[in-house]
Amino acid sequence: MPAQTGMTIDARAPDHPTRDAGFGIYLHWPFCASKCPYCDFNSHVRHAGVDEARFLAAFRSEIAHTAARTPDRTVSSIFLGGGTPSLMKPETVAGLLDAVAGAWSIAPEVEVTLEANPTSVEAERFRGYRAAGVNRVSLGVQALNDTDLKALGRLHSVDEALSAVRTAAAHFERYSFDLIYARPKQTPEAWRAELSEAIAHAAEHLSLYQLTIEPGTPFFGLAQAGRLVPPDDEDARVLYDVTQEVCEKAGLPAYEISNHARPGAQSRHNLLYWRYGEYAGIGPGAHGRLVQPEGRLGTVTEKLPEAWLTRVERDGHGIVETEKLVPDDEGDEFLMMGLRLKEGIDPARYTVLKGRALDRKRLETLIADGLVAMTPTGNVAATPRGAPVLNALVTELSGQV
Repeated sequence: MPAQTGMTIDARAPDHPTRDAGFGIYLHWPFCASKCPYCDFNSHVRHAGVDEARFLAAFRSEIAHTAARTPDRTVSSIFLGGGTPSLMKPETVAGLLDAVAGAWSIAPEVEVTLEANPTSVEAERFRGYRAAGVNRVSLGVQALNDTDLKALGRLHSVDEALSAVRTAAAHFERYSFDLIYARPKQTPEAWRAELSEAIAHAAEHLSLYQLTIEPGTPFFGLAQAGRLVPPDDEDARVLYDVTQEVCEKAGLPAYEISNHARPGAQSRHNLLYWRYGEYAGIGPGAHGRLVQPEGRLGTVTEKLPEAWLTRVERDGHGIVETEKLVPDDEGDEFLMMGLRLKEGIDPARYTVLKGRALDRKRLETLIADGLVAMTPTGNVAATPRGAPVLNALVTELSGQV
């Protein structure tokens, strides 16, 4: 990446109540070596290979198009997600980051995260990513049990996963990895042991997701046929409680419902989402939230990689949907995202976005029931009891029932 500049915001940039949450760039690389049976992300397998040079040129075009719509921004975080971005050559990653740095100012403390799978981790490749400007990696470990890794459709073993973590630690001061729990037949005792082992290898951050059965995935079909039986709600709650207990004792408390970190080690890019900041979504199937003179816009790009590529080469961008968000939408999104955070939401900011305050009676009822609480800073936050039923809290507070 070119030399970084100081963080300044030009007075001409549109004013908006979420501008101070930052400006991020999400770059979606949609290709994987294989499709996991639980995954409903926009990811695709291309056995014939990928023309990285052609895709890089298209990414550059879409970056330039988006930058023209968002001048005078300073990028505080960049996230290369997928798919499997670690399948890219380091030179391609360098080209993407150079394009971002050429389009916007870059904050001196910018966080640049790249997602990687253990099967694609090589020391030489990681050295190349570090030289390109990546300063944080997130590894898709998913399990520390070979039987469950196979059931999840993962291509790596536990030994390969831990080797990848060691390689990441050798090249990056900041790294994280993911695990999936609430897997079929998983017991609290087994999860406690597995999580404790994971923490022994985690420097600062873990993402711990409950397995969800998404429509359209192979796991959904297996579940419908009774061939896959995940834990019921009660058993999943026990596993959730084990997660909180073990991580808290180890010094990695939850700062978001599925993310745990040592103090100061939170993912800045994901915090930008949850704090309802502004971000550009670049690449096939990417979503963005851009603040424009007419208000906050939601953008969506073409999902199919080849169709996105053709569209960008023709039009300069792959955006297929742009929606101006009305106050109701903004308030509800802010509530849905922000209540995931342990810090909660600023009710005054909600009032500005929604156009009306939170309903006092509903709020008081939820507080009396021990599901939400007021923090010392005046925020509204879900309690440990309320966090597992977050969707119901959002529905109640938003006035949808």
